[in-house]
Amino acid sequence: MTAAQSGSGRTNQKQRTRMAIVAAARELIGTGTEVTMPRIARAALVSEATAYRYFPDLPSLMSEALSGVWPPPAQALAPVAESTDPVERISFACEFLLRGVLVRQGAVRAMIAATITRPENASTRPGIRFGLIDHALQPLESTLGTADPQAFAQLKRDLAVVVSAEALFTLTDLCGLTPDEAVDSAVRTATTLTRAAARITN
Repeated sequence: MTAAQSGSGRTNQKQRTRMAIVAAARELIGTGTEVTMPRIARAALVSEATAYRYFPDLPSLMSEALSGVWPPPAQALAPVAESTDPVERISFACEFLLRGVLVRQGAVRAMIAATITRPENASTRPGIRFGLIDHALQPLESTLGTADPQAFAQLKRDLAVVVSAEALFTLTDLCGLTPDEAVDSAVRTATTLTRAAARITN
């Protein structure tokens, strides 16, 4: 075996190991249970030290694993693609996100916890909500977005608070709502905010 072949073999092995770690993370994410680096390493049949060689921390691994799990905004909102009603669209977007969070809540909770304790890692979070909100509010771009860009930007910020895993977990963990009740509450708030903002242009 030549040096070049040996080097290529090592590179391929490293790539396979990395892919195995990401695949194990995605599989664990799909169970909705707690996601930790030791559990991912066990599922990938590698040592925890090996997992950390490929990913320096859990947020960086979660970011890569989650990036292949959520569909792009246009695909996610395809059922309301023909709707020009921003209220209907944001209602769908909010429920879509929160239902997805519930399915993957072990991973989402781990990501939130990691970035709260190390805020410098916040940029590794996927930020799914922002793409969904932007896509849902497209009908308002030519109205509110043109008439009052500041109000439009504020609406997006307000919705980012509500259309979020943090809001969902506040409602379930602290307010004692069931998952369905929590989703309904967040959707109601998101549609109320959007309806009020849309009235500015009417």
